[in-house]
Parts: sequence; structure tokens; C-alpha cells
Amino acid sequence: MSIRRTTKAARGAVATASAVGLALVVAGCGGGDGGAPAADGKKPVAHSSAAPKKSDPGAPADDADKVIGEMKGADGIVVTLHSVIRDAGGFVTVNGTVANHGTRAFNAVDWRSHESELRSRSSISGATLVDKAGKKRYLVLRDTNGECLCTTGLSGLQPGASRPIFAQFPAPPAKVTEVDFQLPTMPPASVQITD
Repeated sequence: MSIRRTTKAARGAVATASAVGLALVVAGCGGGDGGAPAADGKKPVAHSSAAPKKSDPGAPADDADKVIGEMKGADGIVVTLHSVIRDAGGFVTVNGTVANHGTRAFNAVDWRSHESELRSRSSISGATLVDKAGKKRYLVLRDTNGECLCTTGLSGLQPGASRPIFAQFPAPPAKVTEVDFQLPTMPPASVQITD
């Protein structure tokens, strides 16, 4: 068999496999009965297969007016906590706002973790959740690129300005409903975890 025939045969096989794959995809996306009425005369209920969208943790929290805890630090820096939510996926997300009531720009350099492999230098990666009853400390989660699952780029917060913050942690056991949220250089805040 010549190289020319082998190439033609290979192209034909790829084209056939592509056509079969496309046909399967189209068949899988079909609507089924086309919305025809059921035997009882009622139209079937439409179901969405898409998972509900979660809000971006870095965006302002929907409950930004709610205050469940507050931490006051040096130079007029105030962290207001809005929610601590347990996710079904085994995470706890803390949402809040940092406000600069001082007279100079604020950089979160002291709030970051001092791990050498962590990439962001201005983040809240040094935050922790502490289960005092269970005597356990939970660190901010990291992704596979070495970034924390938390607010990053937190530098140059000018006087009078504020910014939403978030941090994700592994979830404590379901029976744990109260934890302390801690940031380096700030006093801890006791907060309730909601589901």
C-alpha cells in the first residue's frame, strides 16, 4: 500500500469518526419530545441542566449591609465581616469589607502568609479560621498555581476608601458553628457559620 493510499484512508477514518461524534453530540442535545403536551394535556415542565451560578467571591457581597463581626487595627484600618458561609462542597467562605479610616494608604503586606511558594505579595493569605472547641486552625486554601483562594492585589487602599474581601477555608465539621476569624496584626472576631 502506498503512502498516498494510507493518507487517504487515514483522512477517511478521521472524517467518519468526526461525523459519528458530531451526530452523537447533536442527538444528546435534542429536546426529546419537542414540548408536546403529555397525555393529560399539560405541557412538560422545563428543567435546566445548568448548575446555579455562584457569585464571584471577589465581588461585593449581597449582604454587604449585614455586620456579623468587626476588627479594628492600627492606622484606622477596619475589617467588617458580612458572612461566613458553609458550602456543600466542603468549603467555608468568609466575606467582608476592609476600610481605610486612616490618613495614609494601606497595603496588606502584613496580612499575607509567609510561605515561599505563595505568589501574591499583597493578599489576605495569612487569614485563619480557628475552632477553639476542637482546637484546630484552618488556613486559606491554595490553588494549583500557588495562589490563595482569597483577595489578592490588596495594595494602595487610599484613606476613605474600602474594598470587598473574601477568603475560602476547608470547612470544619458540620457540628462546628462558631469560629474565630483572624488576620495578622488584627484582633480576632468570633463569627457564626451559616449553611
